Amino acid sequence: LQLAAPVMILGKAAAELKFRKKTQIGKIFPFEWDEAKAFARLPDGTLFSWSERYCCYNHIIYGTVNEEKSVKLLKSHCGELEWKPGESLVSLLETAGVIREVFPLHDEKKRKQLLRSWAMDWYGFTAQPIDDIWLYYGTKIATYFAFLGMYTKWMFFPAALGLVVQFVNFGLLQLLVLPFFFICLISWSVLFFQFWKRKNSALSARYFWLQGYHSAGPHVQSENDSLFPAALMAAAQSADRMKDKTFQRQEWLKWLMRLRNDVIVIMSIICLQLPFELAYAHLYEVLQSDLLKFFLTAVYLLTIQYFTRMGGKISVNLIKYEDNENVEHEANSLVYKVFGLYFMQSYIGIFYHALLHRNIKTLRQVLIQRLIISEVIENLLENSIPCISYSYKKYRAVRKDKAEKHDQKTSMRKTHTIPRVEKDYLKPAYSPSIGQGIEDGLFD
Repeated sequence: LQLAAPVMILGKAAAELKFRKKTQIGKIFPFEWDEAKAFARLPDGTLFSWSERYCCYNHIIYGTVNEEKSVKLLKSHCGELEWKPGESLVSLLETAGVIREVFPLHDEKKRKQLLRSWAMDWYGFTAQPIDDIWLYYGTKIATYFAFLGMYTKWMFFPAALGLVVQFVNFGLLQLLVLPFFFICLISWSVLFFQFWKRKNSALSARYFWLQGYHSAGPHVQSENDSLFPAALMAAAQSADRMKDKTFQRQEWLKWLMRLRNDVIVIMSIICLQLPFELAYAHLYEVLQSDLLKFFLTAVYLLTIQYFTRMGGKISVNLIKYEDNENVEHEANSLVYKVFGLYFMQSYIGIFYHALLHRNIKTLRQVLIQRLIISEVIENLLENSIPCISYSYKKYRAVRKDKAEKHDQKTSMRKTHTIPRVEKDYLKPAYSPSIGQGIEDGLFD
């Protein structure tokens, strides 16, 4: 079932969501459809970006709720469904399995344009049409790829320096080369971080200027807001003082809840994952065969995937008991908890070899094997398996379509094609390995 809407309907939805957009004179105000001509257009000439339209569609689709005070009974092939007051109809049908999935379709013209100028542009190795990505996917994904582009450019320096240190014999100066290399890497990290902060600020300012910040929050402060009478201001301040103690108590309770959850995660890591990490490091040191060591590392990295998912589920369940203000605060809390898991997986084994056994040869071997195997596993999980899964689903869909046509006694020589909507549905969702209810595919 394909849905579309004219700009007027989307404009009214944007007004209900209180999008803040830039006007022709450069000021940011809540969007109003009746005053649409006063708001500036985007570089491609449209009023709303593709990601904004998606927000509007979501608001319209999920905004159909039971406005009556009584429960309504709906009949479907799944049986009778109770539509409770205030409940979204689409959410109810998704839960019951009547609707399988709600997802946006690509704009084929813009998708092909991005394929040519971005994904298939082999000549511009690190050049990216960031403005086009922003218009199509939104601020978060555009910033993500801007970071990846800058990171790739900056990686050329440490890569070239590492090759020189690895393959050039400096003779008597060899003892000084490694400390110099480490100092260069640390300096490079600091400089990259500072330059990325500048670029991120520039991107944020550009996106703000092109579109303005939209949110469902309160309206933009107007000039008249500063002209309140002094009596009203004094009354507001006294009311704030009355609420201050209650607010502080609530903040302390939130902080203690977060602290308790962090302690639970840390203790779980120490009691469950630390022995596993130390056992792997000790076995690697004891084994003599390089083949067995390679196999042990592969098993270890595969098992780590399970530990990460389990720890992520525990973290997500703990976050539900925290009184976070919004989804962004929940995601930040999840980052702090999962960082402990990743830190343990990345460094405990290395610390064991470096500090206890002090075997540099084994340490180098561990690093090389872990790098190669982890790259293979990540590429399989992120690229190969989703591609194979999609191809298999598409093959099954074509066979099913052929069987149905054959049952209807139509010609088998007729070309069987899958509609674009079904192709999009068969593609795997790009979601995070943990915290799917909190974060999106950019989390990892």
